[in-house]
Amino acid sequence: MAVKLPSSGALPEGQSAGCDTSGLILVHRIFRWLYRELPVLIREVDAGDLDRAELVGVYAKLDFFALHLHHETEDTVLWDRLTARDPGCALHVDQMREQHVAVAAQLALIEPQLAPWVATADPALRDALAGDIESLRDTLIVHLGREEDDIMPVAGAVLSQREWDELEAHTRAQLMKHRKELPKDVLSLQLGLLLASVPESEREEWFRANVPAPIRLLYVLLMKRRYESAMREIYPDRPVPAMV
Repeated sequence: MAVKLPSSGALPEGQSAGCDTSGLILVHRIFRWLYRELPVLIREVDAGDLDRAELVGVYAKLDFFALHLHHETEDTVLWDRLTARDPGCALHVDQMREQHVAVAAQLALIEPQLAPWVATADPALRDALAGDIESLRDTLIVHLGREEDDIMPVAGAVLSQREWDELEAHTRAQLMKHRKELPKDVLSLQLGLLLASVPESEREEWFRANVPAPIRLLYVLLMKRRYESAMREIYPDRPVPAMV
């Protein structure tokens, strides 16, 4: 269960209202891409191909974890603070909470289907799993759009940059907490997908402006190679579909 941070209608001392929420657009692009691509990857697994089912299953599990974590972060860090700062946003926040519950219910239906399919590569299980993920994708498309239209402008106006940055800090802390349960290249995947979510013409500038120099060096020396290897595993016979 998420442990909510204390909220207050007043800004913390020394902080001013106004923050850059544009990073959330990149995260949303990643989720739209992941859940557009995942049912396609599942449907492409041939009946009885256990090796391919296992590989796709690893990334599916990671996709589910990422979505749980993203929503848990917002539930923990954002909603109470936002309604305390701008009570007029409460209706939209309530809609966000309801949509999170709907997404959680769909994930609760989907996740138990993964292991039986991975263990058998059964086509009937495959198609049922892919169909339920497509339904989740459709729910997400609506939810992410509403969040961008109704939540981001208010958050950008009434939260401080330090408050907004707590979403990223919470996500990073949870990734570290669960790192032993996740693939070893999860941080390389995270940064690689973030870069892929930025239009190519803006990518280098975004990289320099948003990624600390030591991480940029690590990405160039190691993480980029791990990310590209993961993409080759997922898409061995065709180019990686563009995100933007």
